[in-house]
This record gives sequence, structure tokens and C-alpha cells, in this order.
Amino acid sequence: MAVPCTLKRITKMEQAEATEKIVEALSKKKGKSKFYFSDLAKILGEKPRDAKKLINKMVIDEVLEYWSSGSTSMYGLKGAGKQAAAEHED
Repeated sequence: MAVPCTLKRITKMEQAEATEKIVEALSKKKGKSKFYFSDLAKILGEKPRDAKKLINKMVIDEVLEYWSSGSTSMYGLKGAGKQAAAEHED
């Protein structure tokens, strides 16, 4: 006898809650403006696939910015860090 597949994920973090957690945690970190995906996933306490969806939405909403050197991908708060300060100089 097959069990009906009506169970959904019991706990799924809401986007607003995830954004609040990330902004709060990254704002406290002084001297560091870019973070690896694994750092953000740990802050959220979600599985990588769920964390990726939440983080990608934050990039789309311009809460976070995505940065890549070609071999390394990192995320940071939009407008934070040395590079952001240099981009606004005339």
C-alpha cells in the first residue's frame, strides 16, 4: 500500500526571516565584507539547496551582491566593502 505524498517540508524559512538573519549576522562582522556560500548556509541553518534559493533571492532583491574572481564565488552585503567604496569615487 502506497503512502500518499501529501507531506510538505515541515520547516521552511521564510524569505523575510532569512534576509533578517543574514543582514544581522553580516553587519556584525567587522573587517570582512565577502563570505562564502557555506558561511551563509550555516547562518541560515538550512540545507544547501534551500539556502541557495534564499540567497539567490537576496541577490535578486539587491540585499546581497554576488562576487566572483573566476575561481572563487562569494557574497556580501550590497554597498559594503572596499570595492563598493571605490566604485562610488569620482
